[in-house]
Order: sequence, then structure tokens, then C-alpha cells
Amino acid sequence: MKKHLLSFALIILFLGCTEKKETKTITIVEPVEEIVPEVHNTRVRYAKGFKVHNPMGFKQLVISNPWPGSDKTYKYALVKDTASIKNKSYFDGVIQIPLKSVVVTSTTHIPSLEMLGVTQRLVGFPNLDYISSEETRKRIDDGFIKELGKNEDINTEVLINLSPDAVITFAVDGDNKTVETIKKTGIPILYNADWTETSPLGKAEWIKFFGVLMGKEKTADSIFQVIEREYLATKVIAEQAINKPKVLSGAMYKDVWHLPQGGSWAAQFIADANGDYLWKDTEGTGSASLNVESVIAKGKNADFWIGPGQFTSLQQLNDAHSAYSQFNAFQNGQVYSFTNKKGATDGVIYYEEAPNRPDLVLKDMVHILHPNLLPNHTPYFFSKLD
Repeated sequence: MKKHLLSFALIILFLGCTEKKETKTITIVEPVEEIVPEVHNTRVRYAKGFKVHNPMGFKQLVISNPWPGSDKTYKYALVKDTASIKNKSYFDGVIQIPLKSVVVTSTTHIPSLEMLGVTQRLVGFPNLDYISSEETRKRIDDGFIKELGKNEDINTEVLINLSPDAVITFAVDGDNKTVETIKKTGIPILYNADWTETSPLGKAEWIKFFGVLMGKEKTADSIFQVIEREYLATKVIAEQAINKPKVLSGAMYKDVWHLPQGGSWAAQFIADANGDYLWKDTEGTGSASLNVESVIAKGKNADFWIGPGQFTSLQQLNDAHSAYSQFNAFQNGQVYSFTNKKGATDGVIYYEEAPNRPDLVLKDMVHILHPNLLPNHTPYFFSKLD
């Protein structure tokens, strides 16, 4: 991960150690960060789920549709001094920025913190084993990031002891008991809805959400501009392809084939890589559930099979169900997956990093579908199944 983040990230921090005596354990002491907020007004172009407004004297962060099917809008006043806001009841939260300490609850939040150079402000996370990043895992091992239990049942006692400036969470629906529990502690809580975005660049633009909160607006904007430029340039390269190969995706779970719908994030990558996704006309932004016979009928002659579920080898596919070997892509060895690249605790790197780095995903896709267009690209997320 660091290989691709270094061009964006600031130099993070240096860890100092106290003098060690042979009979004592090493205690790692963290230097105090001097936080100087950057002066910048954030503009959002691709993301649909948040906006940043700049009223006189403070910033207003607006989160819309925080979960699928929701028409709820959350408004947060981001201020240097919370006492400056008189009509606090108008907002869902009044939060002092920049945040000096924070708890996040999704691994997709981790790359944004790293790229912005603020991982030292992360103090807690639920289910630490889910985190794959080497940089953040080092901080976990050094004791700087505490375990908060399960996301749906956060350990409030540990959270209160940490006393972060804010908790950044997500929701799959409006019935989130954890959010209500955290609110009772008095710790500010904000929704991050990056996962609901269907545009690759829309997901990635949520780094600006963290930029506003961390006093890193200008840095976030600069990082996103590079990602945007690389993504759009790769899309232009893909358009030069003479052929548009047919693409199959998904796999079976309990004899039902699940694959991305035509308006989904995954389908958009295939389209931007100039591939012909065979289910591009299906309506929706999530997953379609189909019987295997219909998938074979439509996808048997697909040139490529991208994203075959959690399978990590052709042998696994063959052993799981006889239907898999009927596809030409299987027979020709043109099956590609992102599940083989994992972190130290067995977390799939793609789930953590891909939403933040769509430029790398698209380059992988173009390299797979049109290898002559990006001959020198080394795939980062995807690998061919053997």
C-alpha cells in the first residue's frame, strides 16, 4: 500500500523510544503533533452524499442519504470554538475542528487518514483485525489504537476512556443502536456514507470529508486531483481499444449467482475500462441474484471473468460447482480476482483500499482487458487465478 500512497502522503511521524533497561519493556512515546489548519474551501464534484458550505465564521458539513433508501439529511457545524454557535439545536452536531483524536469504524476510512498524514490521530477502531494497512497495523501493535469490540456493539467504556473528539461511523439502515449509545456519552458522532456512492470518483472524493475535519482541506483536494487525473487519463487510454471484450462477474452462494447490477460501482469500472459487461442493462446499484442456468446462457462465451467471489484458484471454483468450468473464461484461464492480496490479519486489501484508489483499480482493469494499452502496468489489486 505504501508504494502507492507515498506520492500523496505527507511524512507522517517518527516514533521515539524511551531508554530501555534489560529488565523493563520498551515504552513507545509519541511526539506531540502541532496542528495548523489549512486555509481552503472544499468543493465537491462527484460525491453525492456530502457537501461543505462556508457560512460566515464556520463550516457546515451536510450528509445526505447516509444509507440506501434514506431521505435523511444531517447537518454539522464545524467550528474553532463551539461556543460561537448560538443556535445549536439547528444542527445534528457542533464539532470543534481540526479533530485532534478520532475513532473511525470502517476500514475504508483508514487510507484517507494515511494519505492525509493523520494516522496518529486515530485512537480506536472496532474489530482491529479487519485493518490490513501495514502503517496502521504498526500503530496497533505499538498500542496507539485501541480495540473497541464489535461495530454493532462498541465498548462504550473503552470509548469514554479514549474520549475522542469525534466518532465517524456508517449505517446500513436507520436502526443503529450503537449510534444512540454513543450519543449518550456526549461524544460527537458523524455519519460517513462513502460506501453508498456508485461512482468510483465519488467514493474517492470522500477524502475531502476527512480533510475538512482534520484541517487538511488543501491537502485532501490536492490528493484527489491526482487520483482524478490518473483515473480520467486511464479512461481515455481505454477508449483507444479496438475491441470491447465481454465480461462476466460474480459467483454462486447457495446455488444463487450474485453479480453486480448495471448501475453499480463494479459495473462502472468495467465500462470505463472499455469492457462490455454482459449485465450492464440490469437496473440497480447493488447486486442481482440470478439462477445459474441464466448466467451460463448469457455468460458462457464471455472473454473475461472478473471478480469470482471469494474464490482464490481455478481448482477451488472447479471443486465448488461443476457449472463454473462451463465458461469459456474459465477454460481459457481468463479469470481474475482481488481476493488473493491480503494483509497480515487476512483482510482483503481491495475492500480497504479500492474505494480510495479507483485509479489503481481502473488501471488493473484496463491491463486485464487491453494488455497492449498498459503493457508496463503491474496489477495492484487483481491477479489471474491459476
